[in-house]
Amino acid sequence: MKTNLARFVFFALVLFALSPYSSSALALLAGIILASTLGNPFPDFTKKHTSTLLQYSVVGLGAGMNLKVVGVVGAQGVGYTITGIALTALVGYGLSRLLKTPNILSTLITVGTAICGGSAIAATGPIIKAEHEDMSVSLGVVFILNACALFIFPPIGHYLGLTQHQFGIWSALAIHDTSSVVGASMQYGAEALELATTVKLARALWIIPISLLFAFFMKSKSKIKMPWFIFGFILVAALVTWVPAFSEVGHQVSRVAKQLLVLTLFFIGINLNLDSIKRVGIKPLLLGFILWVVVATTTVMALKLNWII
Repeated sequence: MKTNLARFVFFALVLFALSPYSSSALALLAGIILASTLGNPFPDFTKKHTSTLLQYSVVGLGAGMNLKVVGVVGAQGVGYTITGIALTALVGYGLSRLLKTPNILSTLITVGTAICGGSAIAATGPIIKAEHEDMSVSLGVVFILNACALFIFPPIGHYLGLTQHQFGIWSALAIHDTSSVVGASMQYGAEALELATTVKLARALWIIPISLLFAFFMKSKSKIKMPWFIFGFILVAALVTWVPAFSEVGHQVSRVAKQLLVLTLFFIGINLNLDSIKRVGIKPLLLGFILWVVVATTTVMALKLNWII
């Protein structure tokens, strides 16, 4: 009986997530509540397809953006992206020594915070020979903080009086996963969404050099995962920008992609339950939380002081 009810609610919430009445925050919250009450009736399906759905959503968002703007924003973001990654790595190393968290686990949490959350963890984990438990815990930390960011970043942004431009940069640099960056910026406005998505994807490209660096020092022969969806995003943006016939279609594709992103956040929420939170443990969660607060605070201060433009 409970399973049938969970399935019914699941399909009803999927339809809600795809409707114009839903939002990224509501979809994520609905997923978490369903997982915590009736449970996830399709755990294998949602875990298997969450990443794919996110990638297609990101590619589709490119259809609503101008490649010239994407190029300019991406180029402008290189400097503070490199600075942010370097400082996050240093702070993460210091906190791991202070909290005495295991080296590999600390590395995964730090890399996930510095670059792009779960994608960075999934890419670097095999290279540094991380155990399944290390991967699970670090991903759990990132997903918990991502869920928090989706709810608290927009209200904080409004309270601090951040412009859409400032909020877009802040969310791209201070929120881990692309899904939550897009979800939070969607709530703030169209300009914030465009800027946040572009800066975040430019930041995500650093998975490649960071993975190569780890592979060199670890002498690992593990295959490096390429973020192909980023190149898909650029290709779609190029088509819409340079081929006028695709302009109107591009707006429609972008609109569908935004709803698919909301559905993705529902899937992320339903995969996050109390058991996964308990499995994380206090020290890794504390490491991830403090590191995240440091990154978010210093970034917003730099924006308010016009150190980041």
